[in-house]
Amino acid sequence: MMDDHDKMAIIGVNGAGKSTLLRIIQNNESYDSGTLSIPNDVKIGYLSQEHRFDLDKGIYETLEEPFKNLIQIEKRMRELEMQMGDSEHFEAVMDEYDKLQARFNDEGGYAMESNIKGILNGLGFEENMWHKPMGILSGGQKTRIALGQLLLSEPDLLLLDEPTNHLDLESIEWLEGYLKNYSKAVIVVSHDRYFIDQVTTSIMEIENGRSTIYKCHYEEYARIKKHNRDVELKHYLNNQKEIKRMQESIDTLKAFNREKSIKRAESKEKALAKMEHLERPDALPANIRLQFSPEVESGFDVLKVTDLAMAFDHPLFDHISFDIKKNERVGLLGPNGIGKTTLFHLILNDYHPTAGKIKIGVKVMIGYYDQEQMSLNPANTIFDEIHDSYPQMNNTEIRNICATFLFRGDDVFKTIDVLSGGEKGRIVLMKLLLHKDNFLILDEPTNHLDIQSKEVLEDALLDFPGTILFISHDRYFINKIATRILDMSTHGIKEYKGDYAYYLEHRIDHQETIKNNQTTQVKTELAMDRKTKNKIKSLERDISQLEEDINNKTELLNNEDVLNDYQRYNDLTNEIEECNQKLEALMEEWEELNS
Repeated sequence: MMDDHDKMAIIGVNGAGKSTLLRIIQNNESYDSGTLSIPNDVKIGYLSQEHRFDLDKGIYETLEEPFKNLIQIEKRMRELEMQMGDSEHFEAVMDEYDKLQARFNDEGGYAMESNIKGILNGLGFEENMWHKPMGILSGGQKTRIALGQLLLSEPDLLLLDEPTNHLDLESIEWLEGYLKNYSKAVIVVSHDRYFIDQVTTSIMEIENGRSTIYKCHYEEYARIKKHNRDVELKHYLNNQKEIKRMQESIDTLKAFNREKSIKRAESKEKALAKMEHLERPDALPANIRLQFSPEVESGFDVLKVTDLAMAFDHPLFDHISFDIKKNERVGLLGPNGIGKTTLFHLILNDYHPTAGKIKIGVKVMIGYYDQEQMSLNPANTIFDEIHDSYPQMNNTEIRNICATFLFRGDDVFKTIDVLSGGEKGRIVLMKLLLHKDNFLILDEPTNHLDIQSKEVLEDALLDFPGTILFISHDRYFINKIATRILDMSTHGIKEYKGDYAYYLEHRIDHQETIKNNQTTQVKTELAMDRKTKNKIKSLERDISQLEEDINNKTELLNNEDVLNDYQRYNDLTNEIEECNQKLEALMEEWEELNS
């Protein structure tokens, strides 16, 4: 049951049926049993994984598509404006124009342009991109445009499947703010625990084919779930213990083979039959068990990067300098496209820098997690992929390590090309674990992992007796793992000696940029808004009233009775000062709305 303002997250392991449930709600997939009741007038918006765009159409024009009706109304209004000079039909023209203008205003036509620009800015599209054709965009950018179209259409029920994929941190933060203020219902499938906490008010967990709803944030959900599971298991074990005790007593009484003892046994059997027999609590989904164990210990200085620069067709970044010491866990942050993955490839010696130096420390062995999973041979089976990389392992050892990563039985003979992103990610992690490196370089290691797998990986990395450098958009993961943050820009790196919470607290320059952008966006959106005009009129009335009050009180100060009454004179002076302060605040607000 959902109300019209609820915001719910759906969580569960990969394959639990989360996306299927969204498709059922959207009426894109049938269901076997049960009921689904959605009023006919509820408009549902669904962010599909497949997007069809006119690739020749401009980006801005594509985002105008949800406003087709408003654009037609606006076009007709322009036509009527051209006819207003015709005195013969003036009354009919004005009558139609007034009706269209009222409708245009009521349906948000005057805010249309500012809303589109706000979405483009929020999703990370700079103004010089707005009128370029859709065909130049990457898959991730097209997904962002699809998300923008969906948000602009303002459905009554917004269905989002992993909406933070393809967004950088700044865009994710913008989306969080947008959804928090969204006045209608939202259902989101996400593995981003930080996003879930920021946006949603309840969590639906799908596990073992059943759903449970928790009216709380993620951390509280995890605590409640563990507590409930522990209590259920304790009750079940106590129940089993009591059943066993009673059955043993019955068997003993029957063994005596006496009339009285047999009657007592029969009485106990009746009591046992009436006794509640609890079902064993559902088993938790199988866990991956990870332990990264370096073969050798590195020196204290693990990595030193000095004044690094890189350019391809155009400059990518320059003046990148930082160092990493043994046992540090360093998170590398920065906007999409800034060159974070390229920096990793430079450290791995896959590319040569345009300028600067990279020095790898003594006895440093690097293990790399590639988010694109390019190290995997798509034609290989899972078994062959491990065997080719580690030929010294026998069949039993390979099957055992595969089972540890939840590839059991005939699963090991599946080819890489048929696996999901999460399954491929587990294979890359498996190979990384087997390599026994002491410096892990991880590029988006939590991509495609469900929440449970993320938590297993986090625990393994926290126990890892080596050094870690990672890229991630998963703020929950960053906050748990990072002991230091490097914030990368085009012309350098800013260091924050703490976790993600510390980084947020001290990110003054970045926060100021976001604040300024948001202020500019708000000003634009206020331009022709009727609510704003009403607010301005209300302010003007309040200002006029305050000015009149100040004048009246000031005149009273010259009254002889007041001059002779110190207390009254002092009270009036304080009231005038208070009125002046209110007047100044109202004037500032009035100027803000009119600027």
